Amino acid sequence: MNLTEEAAEVGYISRSAPKGPELIEAIKKLKAEKNAVILAHYYVDGEIQELADFVGDSLGLSQAAENTTADLIVFCGVHFMGETAKILNPSKKVVVPDFNAGCSLADSVPVEEFAALKAKHPNAVVVSYINCSAEIKAMTDIICTSSNAVQVVESIPKEKEIIFAPDANLGRYVAHKTGRELILWEGACMVHIDISLDKLKQLRVEFPDALLIAHPECKEMILREADYVGSTTALLNYVEKSDRQTFIVATEAGILHKMKMAVPNKHLIPAPANEQNSCACSECPYMKMNTLEKLYNALYYELPEIQLSEEIRIPAYKALKAMLEISK
Repeated sequence: MNLTEEAAEVGYISRSAPKGPELIEAIKKLKAEKNAVILAHYYVDGEIQELADFVGDSLGLSQAAENTTADLIVFCGVHFMGETAKILNPSKKVVVPDFNAGCSLADSVPVEEFAALKAKHPNAVVVSYINCSAEIKAMTDIICTSSNAVQVVESIPKEKEIIFAPDANLGRYVAHKTGRELILWEGACMVHIDISLDKLKQLRVEFPDALLIAHPECKEMILREADYVGSTTALLNYVEKSDRQTFIVATEAGILHKMKMAVPNKHLIPAPANEQNSCACSECPYMKMNTLEKLYNALYYELPEIQLSEEIRIPAYKALKAMLEISK
């Protein structure tokens, strides 16, 4: 099996890599030699975040991908994020540490079923959350992120029908904020919907002075309890600016790495999950597939590579650019 076949069949390149501090230095060296940029989402492990050239949420990462002058983009996140970088940079090579790092939300919207929904509402404007496949983006009029979903929906004339996909919890939040009636695709993020309301209530008794801050992908019953609702970046900014000292953070626990760096003296408590796991918090198993060893091999071998047909990329690009123009 050659390397390209290995990347396709296994999902990543499994070769020996340096260990310990040598691995960090080797990644830095490769990055410089190849004029590469490492983009990382807030939800990947902290050791990768510290190596990245840019760490952010989906909107910030899209903007960073669009503006990069690097020859090689290494995207540490999940698969649709690598696709987004390729949509915006067709002439650049985009690689990911592990093709298997998917997204439960993106997987919740099959192309054929989405096409059938569109056919039922031929005059509707399609707004798709960025957490979807390139194929769904290509069927979309304008992309949104949790940072700008309200702004995007408010930009659409009030007489227009709107299909909002795939995250129904975000869609319901946007509908409430804008007063617009949305045709919702009933998708959800496995991490955010697994946050336990009962355990949260116990935490609030234990920490009565804590503020509960939540991502809008959480269930409506969680958002009703929250003191503040916002995108990942908005949650980070809120914790930095608030004069309060204790926060229960209802989103993927990876954001706590950046939060602790920003406010080392504040008490940050990850929201508890229903599922029993190693941290008793909300973790995305797909984000955690990104490792330093896989990052090194992705840089060294320039595999696995994201590739898209122009038939998919061009309409997806138009939908992304429509969002980026609004978000300037």
